[in-house]
Amino acid sequence: MTAANANTAATAPAPAPAPAPEAEIPHFRFFELEVLRTRRLGRSFLRITFGGASLAGFRSGGYDQSLSLFLPPAGREHTVLPSTGEDTWFADWRGMPDEERPVMRSYTVREQRRTSGGVDEVDIDFVLHGTSSPASSWAGRAVTGRRIMAIGPAVAENKSVRFQPPAATDAVLMYADETALPAASAILDRLPEGTPVRAWFEVPHEDDRLYLPTSADADVTWVVREPGAGRERTDRVLEALRAAERPAATSPYAWIAGESATIRAVRRHFVQDCGIDRRAVRFTGYWRLGATEDDLLAEAYAGQSPDEDPTAAL
Repeated sequence: MTAANANTAATAPAPAPAPAPEAEIPHFRFFELEVLRTRRLGRSFLRITFGGASLAGFRSGGYDQSLSLFLPPAGREHTVLPSTGEDTWFADWRGMPDEERPVMRSYTVREQRRTSGGVDEVDIDFVLHGTSSPASSWAGRAVTGRRIMAIGPAVAENKSVRFQPPAATDAVLMYADETALPAASAILDRLPEGTPVRAWFEVPHEDDRLYLPTSADADVTWVVREPGAGRERTDRVLEALRAAERPAATSPYAWIAGESATIRAVRRHFVQDCGIDRRAVRFTGYWRLGATEDDLLAEAYAGQSPDEDPTAAL
């Protein structure tokens, strides 16, 4: 090494340290929601509009964005949780006495917006079916000022948005029952103008057929369920699907949500009878005939929820 090179090596600045990796932003966190107003949409549907200062950090990804609501037990006006820490809330919530533990239920964000007055609002549509369901019972009694807690999206790109059509999609097929209709409505509301859509929506009553604004080229069939219908309801849904023409498409994408047995049958129809690539069919069981909401929640805790993998066996 020459003297000049030695001098250069001695005085050259040390390499800058590699930047520390950025801390991963949690996709979900707790929000406090306050009831602002309610509006009846049909015999079975009630829209509750929530506000609250914490909604400034709420980042709905749109489409079928879900969140978990914590509803107060009977006799309580507001939700109270022992902790909201990322590593502590679940064990603390599960450890609460049964009569004090808030009920946790999953719902869809129908719409998020910021008003002209700078207030953030979130709409959530509830299905009303009497007082046997804790969520239905709470929603039917909700009044302005009631506060609940929720785990919702802090970033828009999150795994709770299941509607993810490939870029090549040239038509959308949809099936939803009343429990998934709010999610289906949000999807229709956000689809690009002119998107070909063929949809089948199952509801309990004639007056549950809602106005669904959309810029898509949507053809919707309403399947009104017979009073007291049980497992034969799946046959009526399949009859409606088989009787309808589907849009001409080379790369259709199907989104199916509702009662587990029915969505499995609809998925089988789309894949086996219609020849749609199973990887292009997104299916989600929102509930199961004969099982309570708490049964399904316990299965989710145990990792036994129905498989939503598009490659799963039919």
